[in-house]
Amino acid sequence: MASSDLLLHRVRLRIVKAFLGDRALTTAQLAGELGDVPVGSLYRHVALLAEAGVLEVVAERRVRGAVERTYRLRPTAAQIPPDEVAAMSPEEHAAAFVAFVAGLLDDFDRYVGSERFDPVRDRAAYRVTAMWLTDGEYSEFLRDLVSVAGPRLANTPGRKRRRRTFYQVLLPAPEAEGGSRS
Repeated sequence: MASSDLLLHRVRLRIVKAFLGDRALTTAQLAGELGDVPVGSLYRHVALLAEAGVLEVVAERRVRGAVERTYRLRPTAAQIPPDEVAAMSPEEHAAAFVAFVAGLLDDFDRYVGSERFDPVRDRAAYRVTAMWLTDGEYSEFLRDLVSVAGPRLANTPGRKRRRRTFYQVLLPAPEAEGGSRS
C-alpha cells in the first residue's frame, strides 16, 4: 500500500495524530480518545499502521489472557516519502490535501464542541498571511521554523504541559496574483 493511501485515510490519520507528541498508547486508550470509531475498525487500522512500521510496539502485558500492546508513533515512517510526493498526480495531491484539511476540520469541530472551548485562554488561533521571499529567503525561513519548533517537539508530557497541534500549510500564491516580481 502506498504511504499516501495508508496515511491519508480518515481514521488512520486520526490515529496518527493521536500519537503525536511522543505519546505511547494502548488500543484501549486510543479507543477512549477516538470514541466515535468502532473498536473493531480501530483495531484493524492500528494493525495496518503497525504492519507498515508507522506504529511500533513499545510494551506488552497480559490482561485477562490477552496481550495488551502499547504503541508509539515512528514519526519518520508517518510521512509520505519525497519520491512518492514527486510521483503523485495533481489529482492525488488534491485528494491528499482534502484529507489533511478534513483532519484539521475534525480537530477544530471537536475543540469547538468541547466543554473546555475557550480560544482566548487557550491561545487558539488561525490566520493567513503572505510574505515576499526569494527562494533563498524561503529556505532560510524554513530553517528558522525548524530551529524554533524542533526543540519543542522533543518536549515530553509533563506538569502544566498541554498537547497542542500545529498544522502547517505553505503554498506559493498563483502567479497571476503576484504583482511585481523584481
